[in-house]
Amino acid sequence: MTGLVVKNTGSWYQVKTENGELIECKIKGNFRIKDIRSTNPIAVGDNVDFEKSTDGSAMIHTIHDRRNYIVRRSSNLSKQSHILAANLDLTGLIVTINYPETSLIFIDRFLAAAEAYRIPACLIFNKTDCYDVDEMRYLDGLKFLYENLGYPVFAVSAVQKQTISELSDFLTGKTTLFSGNSGVGKSTLINSLFSKPIAKTGEISRYHNKGMHTTTFSEMFELPFGGYIIDTPGIKGFGTYDMNKTEISHYFKEIFQFSSTCRFNNCTHVHEPGCAVLEAVEKSYISQSRYQSYLSIMNDCDEGKYR
Repeated sequence: MTGLVVKNTGSWYQVKTENGELIECKIKGNFRIKDIRSTNPIAVGDNVDFEKSTDGSAMIHTIHDRRNYIVRRSSNLSKQSHILAANLDLTGLIVTINYPETSLIFIDRFLAAAEAYRIPACLIFNKTDCYDVDEMRYLDGLKFLYENLGYPVFAVSAVQKQTISELSDFLTGKTTLFSGNSGVGKSTLINSLFSKPIAKTGEISRYHNKGMHTTTFSEMFELPFGGYIIDTPGIKGFGTYDMNKTEISHYFKEIFQFSSTCRFNNCTHVHEPGCAVLEAVEKSYISQSRYQSYLSIMNDCDEGKYR
């Protein structure tokens, strides 16, 4: 039988068949000994073949070829990857200026990973109802920065449904991965896209101003207006995985653009004379925050760090 993986708890998978039946499946042990350096060889969004046994259990034995996928470095096994989702049309990063604050390095690492795996990305700034004047001004500056780089940006409040109509239109007909730090209101935003609550929500730790995990596994939901949302557990950091140091600049659109006029073809844009990227940073054609994010990923390659 063939189906679509719509939920992954780490120990079993929920597979939706063509007739809409939901089957709980395990995976055969040989998936874990194949040359797949991943903590989860099967991900939400995968199309799979499985067999049902007479005792009612089901085993996945084949993964269909993926159109694409996006990964991050596993936080537990730093030499392995963790596949966030497969067969995507879009990935959306939920961002908050405060309550809690999303770091710019986190944003840029996520966008670089999307570029590396050739998946269109957008940014969704949530909790706009909570921000003061200075925070809204800062949001406007970030919106200007990322829109000029070609990323669609939405400023929404999950508790004010009138603010999400433009986002709803953008998501229509697409399979979209939602990701973000814990506490950014991802599950609340997902619920606002539906007529009834479907995702579990949590609260912010007042002491640390950080989110507490509420989603503990990845799950796909069918949008009422067409398309799918894949909800993933909140993550603290976004560790880049298997990036070649010489290609990192390709995943920053503006750095790649200026790099074509560097004096040396193998310029790392860190210390070389005649570097057009360093000159562009100095002249503010490339933002300092984006350049620092670029350096942080370069540093990962040098030291094998997880972030």
